[in-house]
Amino acid sequence: MNIGVLGGTFDPIHNGHLIVAEEARTWLNLAGVLFVPTGQPWLKAESPISAAEHRVQMVRLAIADKPDFKLSTVEIERPGPSYMVDTMTELQSRLEAEDELFLILGWDNLAELPQWQEPTRLITMCHLVAVSRPDFPRPNLKKLEALIPGLSQRVMMMDKVMIDISASAIRDRVVRGLSVRHLVPKAVNEYIKQHRLYISD
Repeated sequence: MNIGVLGGTFDPIHNGHLIVAEEARTWLNLAGVLFVPTGQPWLKAESPISAAEHRVQMVRLAIADKPDFKLSTVEIERPGPSYMVDTMTELQSRLEAEDELFLILGWDNLAELPQWQEPTRLITMCHLVAVSRPDFPRPNLKKLEALIPGLSQRVMMMDKVMIDISASAIRDRVVRGLSVRHLVPKAVNEYIKQHRLYISD
């Protein structure tokens, strides 16, 4: 069984995340996609993020009517910085031996992969599905291969999808009092309003 894994802060989860997950699911014939909210994102240690309970609940609301999508709180439950290599190790331990994991990440994340914790071990545990990002160049696989031997055999470039939605732009719109209902699922929009997320009192 092939299972997709989409990690992120999801602050907030938005329609772009859902579109990418569905495109990857259909393209690779995945049995489902696990959404994994980050616990403590080490690459964003200096950036404030919403409390885990809010981010988890927004993911739960966003995928409630999508049976092919599941929520995993492995990173939220694990103390310390969140490293994808640890997450994949934990997910693998819960799956059958023949199950394959496909990590869905943006071109920007792929370019940063050499900075990740144990990238060489990570690519032995999962395939990488690299999704194009607007205004971001296609990663140089030759350079990445030199830094992480074997990577080019483990990565698939999903360059037919170009979603120009970002969580930071959504937060900015909320701060400015602008609508985001066209950018996030309805239930997430209501949650943001109800809990006054991204608004400084």
